[in-house]
Amino acid sequence: MLSKNALVKEFQKTPSKYWKVKMFEDEGFSRKQCVKCKKFFWSTSKQTCGDTSCEDYGFIGQNATKKRFGYIEMWKEFEKFFSRNSHYSMPRYPVVSRWRPDLFFTIASIQDFQRLDAGGLTFEYPADRLVVPQVCLRFPDIPNVGVTGKHHTSFVMAGQHSFGYPKTGYWKDRCIELNFEFMTEVMGIKKDELTYVEDLWAMPDMSAFGPCVETFSRGLELVNSVFMQFSSKNNKRIELPIKVVDVGWGLERLAWFSQGVPTSYDATFGKVTDHLKGLIDYDEALFLKYASHAGSLNLDEVKDLRTARGIIAKKIGVNESLLERKVATLQAIYSIADHTKTLLYAISDGGLPSNVGGGYNLRVILRRALNFIDEMNLKIDLPEICAMHAEFLHPLDTKLMENLVDVEKIISYETDRFVSSRAKAARIVEVIISQNVDIDEDKMVKLYESQGVTPEMIKSHAEQRGVQIKVPETFYEMLSKKHMGRKEEDKKFSHDLTGIKPTKVLYYDGVKNFRARILKIFDGKHVVLDRTGFYPTAGGQIHDLGRINGFDVVKVEKYNNVIVHTIDGKYKGAKAVKGSIDWERREQLMKNHTATHIVNAAARMVLGNHVNQAGAEKVVQKARLDITHYKSLTDEEVNRIEEVANRIVADKIHVNKTVMTRSDAERAYGSMIYQGGAVPSTNIRIVEIPGYDVEACGGTHCDSTGEVKAIKILKTERIQDGLVRLEFAAGSKAWEDLKRKEEILKKVAEVFSVSVDHLPSTAQRFFEEWKEKDKAIEKLKSELAFLKAENLRGKIRGDKLFHILPYNREQLIEVAQAMAADHPKLLVVLANVNGDIVGKRGDENEENVGQIISDICQKCGGSGGGSVSFGQGRGDLAKVRSVFAEAGF
Repeated sequence: MLSKNALVKEFQKTPSKYWKVKMFEDEGFSRKQCVKCKKFFWSTSKQTCGDTSCEDYGFIGQNATKKRFGYIEMWKEFEKFFSRNSHYSMPRYPVVSRWRPDLFFTIASIQDFQRLDAGGLTFEYPADRLVVPQVCLRFPDIPNVGVTGKHHTSFVMAGQHSFGYPKTGYWKDRCIELNFEFMTEVMGIKKDELTYVEDLWAMPDMSAFGPCVETFSRGLELVNSVFMQFSSKNNKRIELPIKVVDVGWGLERLAWFSQGVPTSYDATFGKVTDHLKGLIDYDEALFLKYASHAGSLNLDEVKDLRTARGIIAKKIGVNESLLERKVATLQAIYSIADHTKTLLYAISDGGLPSNVGGGYNLRVILRRALNFIDEMNLKIDLPEICAMHAEFLHPLDTKLMENLVDVEKIISYETDRFVSSRAKAARIVEVIISQNVDIDEDKMVKLYESQGVTPEMIKSHAEQRGVQIKVPETFYEMLSKKHMGRKEEDKKFSHDLTGIKPTKVLYYDGVKNFRARILKIFDGKHVVLDRTGFYPTAGGQIHDLGRINGFDVVKVEKYNNVIVHTIDGKYKGAKAVKGSIDWERREQLMKNHTATHIVNAAARMVLGNHVNQAGAEKVVQKARLDITHYKSLTDEEVNRIEEVANRIVADKIHVNKTVMTRSDAERAYGSMIYQGGAVPSTNIRIVEIPGYDVEACGGTHCDSTGEVKAIKILKTERIQDGLVRLEFAAGSKAWEDLKRKEEILKKVAEVFSVSVDHLPSTAQRFFEEWKEKDKAIEKLKSELAFLKAENLRGKIRGDKLFHILPYNREQLIEVAQAMAADHPKLLVVLANVNGDIVGKRGDENEENVGQIISDICQKCGGSGGGSVSFGQGRGDLAKVRSVFAEAGF
């Protein structure tokens, strides 16, 4: 079985074949083995490999380069050098990875050029030599952010790539030569301070792998050069015919290394870091000493962070508790700076904090930042920090400033939700502690995922009650790993379609009738034709109906490139057939599909650039569109979306439908074309409503927005966290809905004996009257509860009252509250004939009511619980009577 470890051992038998390059020989580098970790590396004189685990940071407070490069300046120098050396400099891709259906976020620059076709990985690139300042998100690094000084949840991978060797591009010798020239000539690093460590890179499934060289200097990895050279087949290594060079430079690390400041955050966040440091007691001299050793604190490798930090305290001669306190505050500041930058990029590129998909990770870091603010009692406005990041990063990315309004709205909304969950946490923790339930890691995960309660909230509220809770240091890493990737299932046909030629499609040509030949029939009813005008169910649009040689077509499905028609009956007849499409039905589907594009554009215009299509369905009666949005829509927003959509319809804009190569389409329109998901094809169909919407879409559409006639939004609902569904009708179906509602209004007007025009005022009058009556009823209920409480006075035994009443649950609660308010030392437990049980204590009673109710309900074959002052549950009435009798009632 091929594995990375086995391959490394095999390659190291002949290291010159895999890692040695011409530059090593020219510049006097020889192969050595690290005296500490035993890794092999290339150096002119060093005895250790230079990895952080083997060497402390030797650049902090030092001049390791010929000058101090600013963060933006470092990219400009990098870009200038590689452009001079025949590399195309391209703009970054979004951090939300719409072109890779298996990943939510961009995690490496090479991902920009990877596409999934028929389950296999292919590369598409604009030039065979290029560089890109790709922003990457990596959430498993969350626990290390602020700790090691070098980990970020978002960072710029200055990608250096070469494709197509040996036909084009370059390979190992030229790659390492260029890297050496940049580090020694542009940055001014001395060659004796560089080490090149041998390693191997591999895809998890070993579909691509090859040697890689990690370059270190003064304890910091600056660049990793990967050479995709091999693949595996039948568990054997095979040489790739076309090779890829994938070099990832850490822009944050390059700037940090050159500046010699304590952490990479100080080098890369501009004025954000200084602003946040001004809010705390920052001991620069202490932290400068500490920072040189912080690289060894990687939580993936260190079992106990506190112990490891204690060792550092001894090394630098500082009191351990003092170091712990000061470092904890600074780490919180750095984490807030990092997390806001990540949120800025993600929201700007269409990501939303939520409890589903990739949005889960965004909410994790947002709530982590808010927890730090609470815990440290800091006066920090997160949208303000985002704005500072956007201003600093403007020379690299102008888009960030353009989206600040959306960023502020979304973060403010999420902050309000966080405040609400904090209040909820207090109640939940009170119940859990009163029931003596262990709050372990699994319980924390459940509380976070179901209630939005963070472990920091649990810990804080528990400690206020004298209970110690330990939060795992890798809690957020564990959560994030659960939500990094996504899976999409392939549609499978029940029969083998191997060897059947792809079906020629005619449905884009407006064909109503066509002739074709049968290639295959399965079970007498699943028919494969050589060509077809029937549109198969795809992209959310339901299939066409019609007839084939007199047989009704009831279903049409596409499997890869083969279209299967299911007929009503058993086909017998000639192989030459005639097909006819139900054209009236098709036209309505075209209107609904075109309307979906229009509504999507209108929603983005009204709600903000964060809006993206998350799903859609187009059937005959109506269509639905699921969009990414952080809260339910107001009536005003719905009306504005409908108004904008119908304005687009009224403008009668020509709908452009063109087939382009995927690369050309992405260059022309960007990754926003993948609103409906990634397209597994090198040629894709682009549907454009100029000025409003452009998408890769394989559905059928009108030729003009005017053909849609009208759009009516039928209803909207928030279907899950971060997703809003709009249902709407187009064309005649929109008019039908309006007519139906007119009829309803007429009937309601008849009931009230008024005209339709007077319905609103009449309905308002009835509503106000109903509210007054409802208030009167509530008042009577309260008075009844008070009277009943008065009648129960004589049934109190000591400081307790157990009694069964002919009331519903709500009335039981009112009576219990009235009794407890009137008798401060009383414990009152009431039940009804339905088995409902409630309990309440007076202010001077110290019994745990939630636990008492829980015990009673268990004895009565039910369940219940609550807080220390109130509880409720259910049980069997006969058993309730028995328990009350045992209590003397």
